[in-house]
Amino acid sequence: QDYYGQELQKSGDLRTNACVTSARPLPGPVRDALERVHEEVVARYYGCGLVIPECLATCRILDLGSGSGRDCYLLSQLVGEQGHVTGIDMTEGQVRHGAGASPRPPSVPPPLFPFSSQVEVAKKHIAYHMDKFGYRKPNVEFLHGYMEKLVDAGLADESYDIVISNCVINLAPDKRAVLREAYRVLKPGGEMYFSDVYASQRLSETVRKHRVLWGECLAGALYWRDLYSIAEEVGFSPPCLVSASPITIGDKELEGIVGDCRFVSATFRLFRVPGSSRAGPGQVIYNGGIVGHERELVFDANFTFKEGEVVDVDAEMAAILRSSRFAETFSIQAGGANAAAPQGCCC
Repeated sequence: QDYYGQELQKSGDLRTNACVTSARPLPGPVRDALERVHEEVVARYYGCGLVIPECLATCRILDLGSGSGRDCYLLSQLVGEQGHVTGIDMTEGQVRHGAGASPRPPSVPPPLFPFSSQVEVAKKHIAYHMDKFGYRKPNVEFLHGYMEKLVDAGLADESYDIVISNCVINLAPDKRAVLREAYRVLKPGGEMYFSDVYASQRLSETVRKHRVLWGECLAGALYWRDLYSIAEEVGFSPPCLVSASPITIGDKELEGIVGDCRFVSATFRLFRVPGSSRAGPGQVIYNGGIVGHERELVFDANFTFKEGEVVDVDAEMAAILRSSRFAETFSIQAGGANAAAPQGCCC
């Protein structure tokens, strides 16, 4: 709360690149949408990847750890006025302008934006963005709360099509609770699409208790193999790796504390697949039509679907496509080879 709500005022204040890594180029529609987001919201963005999935029209989306609201305002445009985006973040509270703020020496220029909490920044720009997007009423809301306890914020079971998060699960001490809550609020066939930081080994006590490494998303990084076991335990389908890129620390003091552990920024997608959708491997044909991905859909690191092309998929992928929002954009039939996909983000 203190590191993101008070100490960091712009992405340039970060001491590592853990929270600014993006392994994929921005698609045209996303790039255009980003240009319409308020400059203060963008300046206070600390995500570690691109968490804008495909096929979003009219979807209800929940952003865990929404911060200044950058991804929410991007998604607001992509879901359209009939869709809805909820952002939840823990950093509402203290602000460092006005009473109690430390005096600024005359030689130091004022900050580009006033010191304020992440949620405060997000909320104050709702009217600006709705006017910019031409919406008659807001399709975005921001809540103060914890992603481990979404029920406390009043979020109901099976109420969202998609849950996203961008470099925040590492900040939660209880990762299982985060995934359990995400699974609970997702509709059957819903997806959790998230970017985060993973470690090549379980971290030492010294690393896990280091204040700056926590704030920079490294000390709370999950050992990547544990993601697979936790996802299975909660009920999700096996994680689909979308993209990954190595993290360089670039700070001698922090590198010495971390030692030989390696970190990666990775984007995964998990699905809440109903049992009724599981019917063995299949053959699928992408029918095209998803905005920005009309001719080719790069679903994850193992599956790329080209319009009109027959692709053999394993039972898990067949069930995902059959039960999710992608069902209407694919022709699916039983049979085909049982395509086994390699797993892991640190290969």
